Amino acid sequence: MLFQHPLSIAIEDNPKSKIQNPKSKIEMTISQQPGKISSTEWVTDSNGNFAISIRLKGERLFHEVSPFQTVEVFDTYDRGKMLTIDRMVMCTEADEAAYHEMIAHVPMLTHHGVKDVLVIGAGDGGTIRELVRHQGIEAITMVEIDEAVVRASKQFLPTISSALEHPKLNLLIDDGIKFVKNANESSYDLVIIDSSDPVGPSEGLFTLEFYQDVYRCLRPGGVITVQSESPIFHQKAFVDLNQCLKQIFGNDSVHCYLVFIPMYPTGMWSLTYCSKQGVDPVKNLDCEKAKQFAKEHKLRYYNAEIHQAAFALPEFIRGMIS
Repeated sequence: MLFQHPLSIAIEDNPKSKIQNPKSKIEMTISQQPGKISSTEWVTDSNGNFAISIRLKGERLFHEVSPFQTVEVFDTYDRGKMLTIDRMVMCTEADEAAYHEMIAHVPMLTHHGVKDVLVIGAGDGGTIRELVRHQGIEAITMVEIDEAVVRASKQFLPTISSALEHPKLNLLIDDGIKFVKNANESSYDLVIIDSSDPVGPSEGLFTLEFYQDVYRCLRPGGVITVQSESPIFHQKAFVDLNQCLKQIFGNDSVHCYLVFIPMYPTGMWSLTYCSKQGVDPVKNLDCEKAKQFAKEHKLRYYNAEIHQAAFALPEFIRGMIS
């Protein structure tokens, strides 16, 4: 799963270069050289007024500047291995399950007839790992633009990327926007947009045109789940995307829900569930099946109660998107 936020990452104590984030205009300081990391070096996410830090250990395990972005993997003392893209935290071994379980199991345990799935992004493989737990799925097509993310995850994040060789998966290194535009009408029961922030290669994943194409390739009764940003740190992007989805799916078929991830700014992140012809994500949940599924697979975050409660939004978020 790839999801970015506009916070800087600074490796302290050993600065060798400074990079300007073009979106947030926040200066980032980081050593460019792979190799040993001092035990006093920290990764700090900061927007100038708020920061969260994590202590590094050992070596920088992976560093590559791809045609699209800078991909890196670090080891940390508290959160295990950590994937970053353009110096922004994508996932850590300690808390990735919250995001991946919620973006996959909420639609899968709501829509009871999913056979064909399309996933855009998801280069670390966590979303695929969760999807293949569902035996009813016949085929998963995953379209990831950056091969370096997939390669880094396979090599250094095996517990997250473990399903990237699954026989039901067709993994394509390609542009997801173009893929969806060219997809046949009514091809998929479920589409998951496991994207990064609306900058760089992911910018087009936050447009009306893209979601019109997604809607077209959904089968009647089909659903989508979307990485929809932080309601606090990315308020404009969060609101704009919600309004975009409502234009296409209709107000009553767009449902925001929340997941809590310690290594993301404020800990509060949003996902959005949309349905073609109105499959409600709470009313259509089979609670007993969800409870049994979570227990059988020993899930770390998702359960039937969390599924339902995630759609109960704080008043300030309701006010943003009402």
